Amino acid sequence: MTKPSNYICQWDAILNLEQLCSRGAAMGESHFIIGVDLDGVVADFYSYMRKVAAEWTGKDIDTLPTGVSWGLPEWGIGGEYASLHHFAVTQRELFSRVDPMPGAALTLREFSKMEDVRIRIITHRLLIPNFHKMAVEQTVGWLDYHGIPYSDLCFMQEKGAVGADVYLEDGPENIKKLSEEDKRVIIFSNSTNIRITDPPAGRAQNWTAAKTLLMNEYREYKSRIRGQELQ
Repeated sequence: MTKPSNYICQWDAILNLEQLCSRGAAMGESHFIIGVDLDGVVADFYSYMRKVAAEWTGKDIDTLPTGVSWGLPEWGIGGEYASLHHFAVTQRELFSRVDPMPGAALTLREFSKMEDVRIRIITHRLLIPNFHKMAVEQTVGWLDYHGIPYSDLCFMQEKGAVGADVYLEDGPENIKKLSEEDKRVIIFSNSTNIRITDPPAGRAQNWTAAKTLLMNEYREYKSRIRGQELQ
């Protein structure tokens, strides 16, 4: 795999990843940038977390519903989400062992072959403190293992601070905030975001649909570029 051209990880500056990534995004772009979330979009986060939650709570996995909302109250997690998340990453290697979403790696590889397309992974996997290095190492190893290409890897809470022509996102609060900032957002649909009104860029039920919507955005981008060149 080609080494990322703007790999945003420095162990001696791990707490400043957001600032590093923001500076990188502000340097100017000449590509169609796809901003891709990981958990719930590229990684089948909820399926793996369901297994971990069954172990954590001592419940039969079949009793845990697959349809959940943000924070997983349907699994009886309550205020223990941070502890569950910490256990999942540090003891069950969540970010190394989670399966990719069907079609995610193949679709991203196809887009990565397009010369004027740049894949920018934007994830908030550092939301819980004190094990950032482990979270980053697991993430990078997982991306390499599954052959998932990217030009930039950004660990960011404020995803709109990272430039992208379109964002593929499942987090309800991220979707709302990006939409409020007039960003182009494609919702990757799951039970946590089902009540959010579909944005202009649309909603994808799977990666087949996501590919179609991303290609629509790419064609609009190319049309704008041609129009600017004719002026």
